[in-house]
Amino acid sequence: MKKIALLLSLAFVACGTDDDTTTPLAKSDVAINFTQSFDGDIITINEFSNLVYVNENEDLLSVSRLRYLMTDIVLTDADGIETVIADYKLVDVGESTGATIASPTSFAQGDYTLSMRFGFSDTDNTTAAYPDLNVVDWGVPAPLGGGYHYMQMEGMYINDADENTNYQYHAIRAAQNPGDNPTLTDTSIAIELGTITIEGIDTIIEVDMNIAEWYKNPNQWNLNELYTMLMPNYDAQIMMNQNGQNVFSLGSIIYAQE
Repeated sequence: MKKIALLLSLAFVACGTDDDTTTPLAKSDVAINFTQSFDGDIITINEFSNLVYVNENEDLLSVSRLRYLMTDIVLTDADGIETVIADYKLVDVGESTGATIASPTSFAQGDYTLSMRFGFSDTDNTTAAYPDLNVVDWGVPAPLGGGYHYMQMEGMYINDADENTNYQYHAIRAAQNPGDNPTLTDTSIAIELGTITIEGIDTIIEVDMNIAEWYKNPNQWNLNELYTMLMPNYDAQIMMNQNGQNVFSLGSIIYAQE
């Protein structure tokens, strides 16, 4: 009887071990794809230089150059573990570069939160620290605090005299009293895009910049008053930061199942 009981006990343990075995979660490759729009109208290089956009102030304008810096791109899982997709990426729409970022690692399928930043935070905004950005003239002059641009958006608009006029909408860290010792304010923007579900063998996450928002809320932007020399304009940079809070949003998510 003792021998039979021992055999039954071993069989029970073996069954219990099989029940506890878990199958690892399937993995998915992830990519972030940055797009640009104007209140729903997609903007690509094909639309560059066309005077077809009307902002909140009813200024007719075009976009002929658009470059912007996204940093600290991170996916965080349900346990709070962060995975960095990229430390920084310069998106240059005119050159068709930087729009897509492939994650260096695959992810277990499930829910994650997506966060990133527009521009460098003060901690990372160090003059001449990034050779690839230096090569493309992304730096900010020393009298304005050094470091790097957040965005360069340029084009034409029709002014109040019905004349074609160039504008330069450049976002940087705000600098008060430019010169040898300017007072600096970090105007980079932390972006929280909410929960993302990763599934399939590939997950492509679209992040859209709605350019119309730069001109809209809470500050209605008048290009006739603020169209150039905005980098040394401390108040203009603060306004850009305020308007930029709603510029970026989550677009479509595309899954490949096989």
